[in-house]
Amino acid sequence: MADRCVDLSALPKEVRDQLAELDLELSEGDITQKGYEKKKTKLLAPYIIQTPVEPPPQNDVQPPAPSSSSSHAPPPSSSSRYRERRSRRTHRGGGTRDDRYRSDIHTEAVQAALAKHKEEKMALPMPTKRRSTYVQSPIQTRTPPDSSSGSEDETSARRQSSMVAPPPVVNPNLQSPDSWINRSVQGSSTSSSASSTLSHGEAKPQPQSQPQAQPQPQYKPQYQPLYKPHYQPQYQLHEQPHTAAVTDRLAHSRIAPSENSAPPPDVTAVARPARGPRVDLPSNAVVRGMSRGQSRSSMMETADGVPVNSRVSTKIQQLLNTLKRPKRPPLSDFFTDDSEEIVEVAQPDPNTPKPEGRQIIPVKGEPLGVVSNWPPALQAALARWGATQGKSPALTALDITGKPLYTLTYGKLWSRSVKLAYTLLNKLGTKNEQILKPGDRVALVYPNNDPGMFWVAFYGCLLAEVIPVPIEVPLSRKDAGISQVGFLLGSCGVGLALTSEICLKGLPKTPTGEILQFKGWPRLKWVVTDSKYLTKPSKDWQPHIPTANTDPAYIEYKASKEGTVVGVAVSKVAMLTHCQALTQACNYCEGETLVNVLDFKKDIGLWHGVLTAVMNRIHTISVPYAVMKACPLSWVQRVHIHKARLALVKCRDLHWAMMAHREQRDTSLASLRMLIVADGANPWSVSSCDAFLNVFQSHGLKPEVICPCATSPEAMTVAIRRPGLPGAPLPARAVLSMGGLSHGVIRVNTEDKNSALTVQDVGHVMPGALMCIVKPDGPPQLCKTDEIGEIIINSRAGGNMYYGLPGLTKNTFEVIPVNANGVPIGEIPFVRSGLLGFVGPGSLIFVVGKIEGLLMVSGRRHNADDLVATALAVEPVKTVYRGRIAVFSVTVFYDERVVIVAEQRPDASEEDSFQWMSRVLQAIDSIHQVGLYCLALVPANTLPKTPLGGIHISDTKQFFLDGTLHPCNILMCPHTCVTNLPKPRQKQPVGVGPASVMVGNLVAGKRIAQAAGRDLGMIEDQDLVRKHQYLTEALQWRAQTDADHVLYVLLNAKGVTVGTATCVQLHKRAEKIAAALTEKGSINTGENVVLLYPPGIDLIAAFYGCLYAGCVPVNVRPPHPQNLAATLPTVRMIIDVSKAACILTTQNLMRILRSKEAAASVNIKTWPTIIDTDDLPRRRPPQIYKPPTAEMIAYLDFSVSTTGMLTGVKISHAAVSALCRSIKLQCELYSSRQIAICLDPYCGLGFVLWCLASVYSGHQSILIPPFELESCVSLWLSTLSQYRIRDTFCSYSVMELCTKGLGTQTELLKARGVNLSCVRSCVVIAEERPRLALSHSFSKLFKDVGLSSRAVSTAFGSRVNLAICLQGTTGPDPCTVYVDMKSLRHDRVRLVERGAPQSLPLMESGKILPGVRVIIVNPETRGPLGDSHLGEVWVNSPHNASGYYTIYGEESLQADHFNTKLSFGDPQTLWARTGYLGFVKRTELLDASGDRHDALFVVGSLDETLELRGLRYHPIDIETSVSRAHRSIAESAVFTWTNLLVVVSELCGSEQDALDLVPLITNVVLEEHHLIVGVVVIVDPGVIPINSRGEKQRMHLRDSFLADQLDPIYVAYNM
Repeated sequence: MADRCVDLSALPKEVRDQLAELDLELSEGDITQKGYEKKKTKLLAPYIIQTPVEPPPQNDVQPPAPSSSSSHAPPPSSSSRYRERRSRRTHRGGGTRDDRYRSDIHTEAVQAALAKHKEEKMALPMPTKRRSTYVQSPIQTRTPPDSSSGSEDETSARRQSSMVAPPPVVNPNLQSPDSWINRSVQGSSTSSSASSTLSHGEAKPQPQSQPQAQPQPQYKPQYQPLYKPHYQPQYQLHEQPHTAAVTDRLAHSRIAPSENSAPPPDVTAVARPARGPRVDLPSNAVVRGMSRGQSRSSMMETADGVPVNSRVSTKIQQLLNTLKRPKRPPLSDFFTDDSEEIVEVAQPDPNTPKPEGRQIIPVKGEPLGVVSNWPPALQAALARWGATQGKSPALTALDITGKPLYTLTYGKLWSRSVKLAYTLLNKLGTKNEQILKPGDRVALVYPNNDPGMFWVAFYGCLLAEVIPVPIEVPLSRKDAGISQVGFLLGSCGVGLALTSEICLKGLPKTPTGEILQFKGWPRLKWVVTDSKYLTKPSKDWQPHIPTANTDPAYIEYKASKEGTVVGVAVSKVAMLTHCQALTQACNYCEGETLVNVLDFKKDIGLWHGVLTAVMNRIHTISVPYAVMKACPLSWVQRVHIHKARLALVKCRDLHWAMMAHREQRDTSLASLRMLIVADGANPWSVSSCDAFLNVFQSHGLKPEVICPCATSPEAMTVAIRRPGLPGAPLPARAVLSMGGLSHGVIRVNTEDKNSALTVQDVGHVMPGALMCIVKPDGPPQLCKTDEIGEIIINSRAGGNMYYGLPGLTKNTFEVIPVNANGVPIGEIPFVRSGLLGFVGPGSLIFVVGKIEGLLMVSGRRHNADDLVATALAVEPVKTVYRGRIAVFSVTVFYDERVVIVAEQRPDASEEDSFQWMSRVLQAIDSIHQVGLYCLALVPANTLPKTPLGGIHISDTKQFFLDGTLHPCNILMCPHTCVTNLPKPRQKQPVGVGPASVMVGNLVAGKRIAQAAGRDLGMIEDQDLVRKHQYLTEALQWRAQTDADHVLYVLLNAKGVTVGTATCVQLHKRAEKIAAALTEKGSINTGENVVLLYPPGIDLIAAFYGCLYAGCVPVNVRPPHPQNLAATLPTVRMIIDVSKAACILTTQNLMRILRSKEAAASVNIKTWPTIIDTDDLPRRRPPQIYKPPTAEMIAYLDFSVSTTGMLTGVKISHAAVSALCRSIKLQCELYSSRQIAICLDPYCGLGFVLWCLASVYSGHQSILIPPFELESCVSLWLSTLSQYRIRDTFCSYSVMELCTKGLGTQTELLKARGVNLSCVRSCVVIAEERPRLALSHSFSKLFKDVGLSSRAVSTAFGSRVNLAICLQGTTGPDPCTVYVDMKSLRHDRVRLVERGAPQSLPLMESGKILPGVRVIIVNPETRGPLGDSHLGEVWVNSPHNASGYYTIYGEESLQADHFNTKLSFGDPQTLWARTGYLGFVKRTELLDASGDRHDALFVVGSLDETLELRGLRYHPIDIETSVSRAHRSIAESAVFTWTNLLVVVSELCGSEQDALDLVPLITNVVLEEHHLIVGVVVIVDPGVIPINSRGEKQRMHLRDSFLADQLDPIYVAYNM
């Protein structure tokens, strides 16, 4: 540090001044630490004496700042004290200490609190951030110890950081870093980029020959992993033996997947920006062979073979450890969840301190004396001085350097004001129409550096009897709160603005040169008041000066807590009385000099510096804010030069003067008799006053002249300390307990000095005033003597009303206090001051905060200023800027939550910021006993500012709630501060037996929840039944009887027919394929054959070819040629699991299967026989196979469920014909009908409709492959219109594509003649809860092209039964009900009205098919449930699947899922379990047979549900809420990990918005679902894997997250 070797006292004065200025710039954040060092080194370079550098002191402890008590000791020589402070500061690296905000008591308290926490050893997981999201600082400032660029792999890098090193020497007040961030288990924030690249397989694998190259990690992790990785994936391609050997060694280090562990395909490697092709991915290659219960846990234990303690889960583990620490019991009991209402009011804590004093007696100020020469009105005083003392100086203004610019005398002030008054009344507008009349309101727009123009304008308005409304100069359209100023101007009816020429030139203008119309402002006429534009009045014109009356004299603006700006009107008599009271209280004398540093447009600056000053012919020296920034000592110098008797300052100015005070031997403050501290009511004013006195006492400053005061716009001056007598003892301080304050009572702090607040008095009540203290909320009841309340004042000197707002006025300006019984104590009205305080001994007034800074959390009060003071007492302060910090509360889940937002210095590193944030949390927790909900750091200079440089709190809060704050660091702590969640539900053990029917409320006459479709009935023509027993026979029969009937038409993207199949053509093609199978493939009867085809007629022919040859077809979705790595392994897996003997495919796909690209993902040498069916010879098989019984398997249906399970089910010939018959009846299908199908034909009902139904029923199917819609979105809809289709089937992905792609083009479709009025049913085929919002928006959008609102409906199938419901052509329309989400979480169904809070709309899942019975069953007890309960849907039907197709014969699972019985009720029937939760409701509608219709509502998959706090949640409900939280959230998915809720959201905006989403997501989930989000992960669009049916694969996402393969933009771990 340059200044070590320099004797600063020997430096020339100008160098010392420049150094002081630099220090100030640094403390205010106007210069970075780097810039500061650079400039300072440059300044000191010529004076450096070369000396050996001494080592820095070992412990850089912060000595307490000198307090007032130490002032008796002889001060050390000023220069040595300066040097000492200087070196101290350089050590601390930039965090200049700001005594304005800190009492030493407070700093010590904070340090003590943090030390206590340090013993508890708390490691918070640091958020993970993608490198590009660091907008802030240059990379070189951040090289953490464990990411050295040369490290071989991440484990070695980690190991280096975790070796036991000698503890570094640190400031004992700082916690050692390892207690914070457990580096060993987590690495630094930057290692996220390292590990995310590793996870994509770019790491160098360990050399196999030297396993000893990896020594044992030398640290013991603080935690044990919850799940030890003892599970090996059941399915691995080729495992090399050494991997197992290394597993133990790597148990505690994250391994990059080396080439030989063959993790399942990574869906996230798809090209990012677009959501790549839809991929079906089994997770961990789990084949459906495990029971539902065990599948979860085994998947948890490993994620793709990576031990669970990879980086992500380590952090989650850390988070869990943090959350497990005992929580401070909440202040009130948990809200109990009585079944209906969530939150009850909490019971008060019996130990809460209660006020014990007697009721307060109003405090009276001394009488307001009557002085004979006091003027009858303020204007009269100006007239008098203008006439008799014209040469006497009224105002001196300073230029930017602090030198006097001009002096306005009383004569000049009077003559100019008269000129302006005359011009305003007579010279605006034409002769006949006068623009301004007395009583009109006029805006005064003058900059802070031009007091002279303002004085003239203000007094000119008073003389013209128009009402001035001073406002700030608008700088741009985006000024903080600018529209609220417009509200003020509107409510005051302002149409004219006065300004100076210079100011007018500087206002923002439109390109045509007109002044911009600001948002929310009324149209204004601008009038320039420079002297040269004013007209001298004629000799006989004199302004009218009436005696002061109750008409408004001026209006002062005031911004409320919510940000609204209102105008407080002050009457002429109140203005005059206030000046008289101030004159008496401050003992003003004629001709004194006053230095004013405050804003002269309002408040104390206006009352003392403009109004009272003129009444008493005082000379005011106005020091503008800009001068203070450039030369902070300027006001002290002015006091010295002008021998000023009075000064008006804020704590900030005391602080700045102290910072800049160096060798000012020549300044003397001995002339001051009053130093009025305007914000003396602030909690940190005590320390500022003390420290200032300490420094300047040696310059003649007398202790008794410091006079704090308390003011508010409504009540004006509430109290002011009178200057004491020299030598008189100074008033005592109050040391109050913070705990007591939070309950609104005064308790002297005795036990815990850490949570004490020291406050100074603000003197006595004003002369002529009466004061009471009343409760701040509810009726204005008088407080007790030991209770804190709002100060209310009755006085002639106070505001009269909020101008133009009579409703608000009544509650503030006409308050009549009541006693404990609610009886008014008198007639006289009081004004609310908005200040909180109490009356101390000797009737001294103490103020402890403002109503607008009050945060009510869990029934306790906290003061925003106190929290700021605590936050800023946390060392090191090099992270944030002083004075750029906002504290406010937001309402989330029935309580206020505290949010702190601060501006981060550009040179602060991630670790510094995170550490600072963590320590602020702890300090506030210890001292104020309140949990922070959110702590956010934003880049420098981004918070909205008030005109004088403060933070605009209400705008900041609005930005936070709108998600436009753009933080660069954020820490959410919902777990610690949300203590009013309902109690977790305890599930009652249910005994099985008839008594458990009680659980279903059956006793109360409720019915058992069951429903059935109509009977399949016997088809009359026995012939047909015989022919239709097998589909092969049906096809042969059709080929003979109706050979040329077209069964299938295939369309391409242009809507052109590219293929058709008549009955006979299909039969012939099937024969060719059957012949090829027996000859080329030498396939035996009953062997499995994989069909690998794009959607089309080839697939159908191959299917029947297999049946003709007697083998079992297995239909598989072909791999995506652009994305083999992700899609081919699934194909390979189905082939392996089904033990297929042969693959039928096209030439094109055959080439792909054998290509080099394919070899990269799977072993292509071991494919079974591949037969391409493109050009087969015309052969016929020797005979067409006919199965011996209908129970033989017809085909296998494989599908990947949303939980990542690959499940194959066996479908028998009997099931096929029963299903086809059921669909035929439901949809009334016969030969003359045409249907259009646009969905994927690979599994479930989609396959049945594509390949089987037409052959059975003889109707014509128009096939539209969904991938064709990618090149022509309108293909499906135009086909419906062109062919006049009445019934069509599609998937949700197709519907979504049309909604997004054609949403804006309905007019265009109309013009092209598209008309959908022909469509009577459009059925969405799905295995999930109907997507109501999508169906609604689809119906609404295409209503314009004729689509009936009743047409859209859904089908429902599952693995055990491919088609349970299907909306047919007859029967009632699908109905929608609204259920209560709170009840649903308890597995109860309560119907509510549409629009009820917490209601969830659910659509019926289609009509139950003929021959199908469903019943709702309790999945635990297996007993039937009543229809007011949610349970598992069980199904009984002739077309149930026969069982799972697994490699191992898992008979138990088979029996459990396919052939299970109720535990009581009807124990004979065999049911299949669908794995879906739902309920049955009897509706008012009638079905075909005339009975009331029973509707089945599917709510969600049982495997997907989240059990949290004993309640059952469905991911889709939470995701819907999350997606609504912010416009930048494209898609989201949720899952749990060890009871933590993880939310993954795709960000479609810029990466700068990523951190905005964290609080919004946390808020919405807490508000709507009463859950606390544990981890929020923000990722790029397209990362959440979606399968071919358009369903999210949450389990796969979870595995990728835990294996750290997501490359997230940001991961936030909520505390």
